[in-house]
Amino acid sequence: MSDYVMTIDSDAEDVPIPSTSKSSKSKSKPTYEPTDDAKLDPEFVFDVTGDPYIDLTNEAMGVQDLVKTGNRPEPISVDEIIARRRLNGKRKRGDEQSESEDSEEDALDSDVDEDSEAEFVDAEDEKEEDPLVTSGEEDENENESGSENDIEDNSSDDDTDSEDETQAQKDRKAAFFDSEAGPAESHDSFLSMNLSRPLLKAITTLGFTKPTPIQAATIPVALLGKDVVGNAVTGSGKTAAFIIPMLERLLFREKGKKAAATRCVVLVPTRELGVQCFDVGTKLATHTDIQLALLVGGLSLKSQEIALRARPDIVIATPGRLIDHIRNSPSFNLDAVDILVLDEADRMLSDGFADELSEIIKSCPTSRQTMLFSATMTDSVDELVKMSLNKPVRLFVDPKRTTATGLIQEFVRVRAGKENERSALLASLCKRTFRSKVIIFLRSKKLAHQMRIVFGLLGMKCEELHGDLTQEQRLNALHAFREGTVDYLMATDLASRGLDIKGVETVINYDMPSQLAQYLHRVGRTARAGKKGRSVTLVGEADRKMLKAAIKRSTGEDQVRHRIVPAETIQMWVEKLANLKTEIAGILEEEKEEKQIRRAEMELKKGQNMIEHEAEIYSRPARTWFQNVKDKQKAEDLSKLAHESGGKLNATKISSDDNKASIRAILHKFSGLSRKAKRRKIIAEEDKEYNDSQAINASIRSAKKANRPAKIGEPDKKSTRPVKKKSKSTTEKSKGGSVFESDFGQKSKSSNEGIRARKDDAIKSNKKGGSGGGGKTKRKGPPRGK
Repeated sequence: MSDYVMTIDSDAEDVPIPSTSKSSKSKSKPTYEPTDDAKLDPEFVFDVTGDPYIDLTNEAMGVQDLVKTGNRPEPISVDEIIARRRLNGKRKRGDEQSESEDSEEDALDSDVDEDSEAEFVDAEDEKEEDPLVTSGEEDENENESGSENDIEDNSSDDDTDSEDETQAQKDRKAAFFDSEAGPAESHDSFLSMNLSRPLLKAITTLGFTKPTPIQAATIPVALLGKDVVGNAVTGSGKTAAFIIPMLERLLFREKGKKAAATRCVVLVPTRELGVQCFDVGTKLATHTDIQLALLVGGLSLKSQEIALRARPDIVIATPGRLIDHIRNSPSFNLDAVDILVLDEADRMLSDGFADELSEIIKSCPTSRQTMLFSATMTDSVDELVKMSLNKPVRLFVDPKRTTATGLIQEFVRVRAGKENERSALLASLCKRTFRSKVIIFLRSKKLAHQMRIVFGLLGMKCEELHGDLTQEQRLNALHAFREGTVDYLMATDLASRGLDIKGVETVINYDMPSQLAQYLHRVGRTARAGKKGRSVTLVGEADRKMLKAAIKRSTGEDQVRHRIVPAETIQMWVEKLANLKTEIAGILEEEKEEKQIRRAEMELKKGQNMIEHEAEIYSRPARTWFQNVKDKQKAEDLSKLAHESGGKLNATKISSDDNKASIRAILHKFSGLSRKAKRRKIIAEEDKEYNDSQAINASIRSAKKANRPAKIGEPDKKSTRPVKKKSKSTTEKSKGGSVFESDFGQKSKSSNEGIRARKDDAIKSNKKGGSGGGGKTKRKGPPRGK
C-alpha cells in the first residue's frame, strides 16, 4: 500500500506540482531587492572537472596529505563486520539446520522486499537495552523533551527580525550600516562588471552564463572595497560571489618575492565546506598566478606548513587550525590581510566560535575589508559589532529566510507515545519510496552510526558523515555519495551547511531541529540552483511550534504536504527491526572490541617510538594554544550547552561563572517553569551556595509552628520569655491606651484578642467604670472573646 500524501488544506491525495518558472517581467528589479529563483539556471553544473573531494582521496593527487601514517590505526569498516557475521551465521545454520531453514534465514539476511508478507518472530526482550529506541540521546542532546518554550521564543525572534523593530533599533542600524543599499546599476552579465580577462576566461570555461542575484549584488560592491553583509537562499552561488571579487583585486597586487604575503583569509565552520571552497577558488584561479592553501583539521600539519612557507595569496581555513598555524608555524601571520571572509557567518558568530573568532580578529589589521555571508544571516547590530565592520552594505536577496522555490516539504506525524516507531518510519520511507540520492539528518553521532548499521543489515547501500570519523572516512563518504556508489548518507548537522552535492533528490529529517535556521540549512541541501527537491520531516508532539514556523517560511501553501504511512506498514517494519536488535547489538560489541584492540596496538607502538626516538621527540617545540587546558574545556562545554539551548545562551554572563552545574541549571532545571516557580528555584540554588539551607529551613519551621493556631478549648500558651517589670509610664499608657486610640475612641488591643473567654472573666458593661457579675473581681483590660 502506498503512502498518502496530502496538502495541509485539502484531502486530495494527488496534487499536481506547479511549475516554478514565472513569466519574466519587462521591468528589471534592482539586484539588491528580493528576486525570484527562476533566474537561476537549473541545468548549470559548476563542478565540470569532477568531485572536489577526489583530489584529497586519490593516491595520485596527494594522499600523503591525509593522516594515514604514524601510530593512528586503520578505520574499522562496518560493512566488513556485517559480511563476516553473515558468513559465520550461514556456516552455523548449515551445520545445524536443514536446507529449507537455510533458505528462509538467507532471505531474512538479504534484501527485504517491500511487498513481502512473511511473518517474523518477535524476539524483543524487555530487559535488554533497545539500541534503536534509546540510542544514547539523553547524554548528547536533551532538547526534544522539554523545550517548547525555547522553540516558541526562537520562532518569535525570527518573526520579529524584520517586522517589529523599535525606533531605537532602526536608529542603531541606520548609524551602523551604510546608507547605500546596493549597486547603482543592475548587471545581467559578467561582462558588464569590468572583470579581468583571465577571470572571465575561467568563468566562461566553468559554464557561468549570467550572475545569480547575490552575485550581481555583491561583486560590484566588493570590488569597491566595502564591507558586506550578504544573505541569500541556499544554492544561490554565495561562494563565487566572494571568490570572484577577491581574485579580481589580487590580480593587481604587488608581485615579487619581497611582496609575497597572505592577503585574503576565508573562514568556514566545517572541513568539508573548506574543501569545497578551495575547489571553487582553484578552478576560478586557473588562468592566474594566484596561489591558494587549505588549512583544515584532519590533514597533515607538515604539508600545510610547507604550503604556508610559499606565502599563498588566499588561505581557506577552519578557525581552530588557522589559530594553530598562527601560533606554531614559523613566519606565518595575518599582518598583511586585506580581505577577511566568513562563510556561514551566523554559525561563526555563535558562541561555539566566539573565542577563536576574537583571537583571529586581533591578528588581522583593522583596515581590512570584511565580508559575511549566510543563508540565515540577520542584521543584528549586536552580533555584527564583534567583527569590527566599517559601515557595511546590506545585501539581503532573501530577507524573509524562506525555503527554495522548487522545494516540496512533507511532514510525517509521530504520535505521542510512539516515539520508538521513528526507526521503523525511516526504514519504511527509504525502502518503499525514496531509493536514491537521500541525505538523512540525525541529531547525534551515535544514532547516525546505529542507523547506518540498520541500513547495512537491510541491504541498503549507506555511508555516514559525522565528527567521530577520520577525515579520510568523511571525504570518502562524500565521494561515494556524489558518485552514486551509495544511495543514503547518514549525517549530523556537520553536513547541513554549505555543502553543494549534485543531484540530491530528498532530505529526510529523522527529528525536527531545535532552530528554524538549522532546518532551513538542512532542507537547503536539495532544490538548489532552481532545481526541484523534496524534504521529509518526522514531527513529534513537541515539535508543533517548529512545524508552524517551517510552514510559515515555505514559499507556497501548495508545496507543503502531509504524508501518512499506513499503520500496517509501520507495524511490519517494527517487527522486522525488532528481529535485528540482537544482530545490531552484536555488531556494536564486535566493533567496540576491535577498537580496543587497535587502541592497545597504538599505545604499544607509541611506547616503542618513545623509547627509540626519545631525544628527537623531546627536542621538538611544544605546540601552544591561546587558551589553557581549563579555559579550552570550559569553552567546549559552553559551546555544547549553547547548541543544546538553541543558541540562546548568553556567553558574557556564563563566561564569568566557573560553576558548570549552575550553567546546566540555567538550561535544564528552569526550562518550562513559571516565573514564580523559577524564582523559588533560583533562591534555593543561591541558598545552597552559601550553605544556609539548614538554618533557613529551621527558621521556616519554627515560624510556621509559632503561627499555628491553638486548638479549640485550650488556653493560649504563655510565652516562656522572662517577664520584665513594667515602668510607671508604660502602665499609664496601657490604662489609657495610645494617643491615636483615644482620638478614635478605641481601646488598645492586647495580644490575647481572639481567645475564647474563661468562666471567671467578668462581663464588662458599656458604661465607663461599670461592672457586672455580682461582686466578682473586676478584670482590667478588654474582655476576652470580643
